[in-house]
Amino acid sequence: MRLLILGTGSMANSHAKAFAAIDGVTLAGAVDVDPGRAEAFRAEYNIERAFTSLEEALAWGEFDAVANVTPDSIHHATTLQCVAAGKHVFCEKPLAANYEDAKEMADKIEAANLVGMVNLTYRNVAQLQAARKLVTSGQIGKVKHVEASYLQSWLVAKMWGDWQTESRWLWRLSKKHGSNGTLGDVGVHILDFVVYGTDTEIDEVFCRLKAFDKAPNNRIGEYELDANDSFTMTVSFTNGALGVVHSSRWATGHVNELRLRVYGDKGAFEVVHRHDGSKLLVCLGDDIETATWKEVEVEPVATNYQRFVEAVKQGKTLEPSFRHAAKLQKAIDLANVTESDRKEHRITA
Repeated sequence: MRLLILGTGSMANSHAKAFAAIDGVTLAGAVDVDPGRAEAFRAEYNIERAFTSLEEALAWGEFDAVANVTPDSIHHATTLQCVAAGKHVFCEKPLAANYEDAKEMADKIEAANLVGMVNLTYRNVAQLQAARKLVTSGQIGKVKHVEASYLQSWLVAKMWGDWQTESRWLWRLSKKHGSNGTLGDVGVHILDFVVYGTDTEIDEVFCRLKAFDKAPNNRIGEYELDANDSFTMTVSFTNGALGVVHSSRWATGHVNELRLRVYGDKGAFEVVHRHDGSKLLVCLGDDIETATWKEVEVEPVATNYQRFVEAVKQGKTLEPSFRHAAKLQKAIDLANVTESDRKEHRITA
């Protein structure tokens, strides 16, 4: 497979390293609007060609697939260009800025019989995949209740840098710079963690968003700090279960942690994925009577990058697909609607 990397920002480095390590993959081209960045990226990863526009790269056309690592707001337009040119697409999350665009992307790539997959990176957590098998095999019985969280602490700690002085963090706090806050940034990750781990789909959502005061007049330079920092969401699922999902960038003591607890009528599991490792804990069989939890060791799994290469080889889309990501975006859109309507439901005027 010959691959074009579209966009050379920080996440593009992960794509370049991961794809270059896969047998049979050639990094054929790199695109960035800044000629210097494009050339530097090309040289660093020994890529054949560098381009300053997608149009220029498509006119050349000597590649099979595209890793779309552009800013979120242009995933839709750039992906449709690639699909029109007959290229398979591996897109960064979120697939699009809204459900309508995401659905169009899914419709068009399916109609073109091309592979369209989304880099929902936490599918790479082996413990999550093992947990899903506890559901699909019936070992935990019928799922009744779900708890999930995605906790980060970069607004209170500087392990990833100082958000008050670095544009790479400040834009994530500003709506006019394209951010939909925590919900838009990591909401898609934790919702995917939930629906994949429980082998179900989201039926209904009800969400609350909060942007806390962070600076005088909530502004730093050109950045108005108005995007949500935290969200809490209640969710019902098509399998009948009820759940609670929440996330915050103010989670002191949690660098980057996803947690999923799933309770069935025959057993339960907990998946914890942190920056320093992952665990799968289960309570099954006779252990239910004593509330005893045991850790389960699991084997490594194929990454999204490897699955995309395999999908292109087979000519058949594997998960996580554009269609799946569009469904997640619909849930996020509905979450925003419930927040915008909240004044109609307040207890006090």
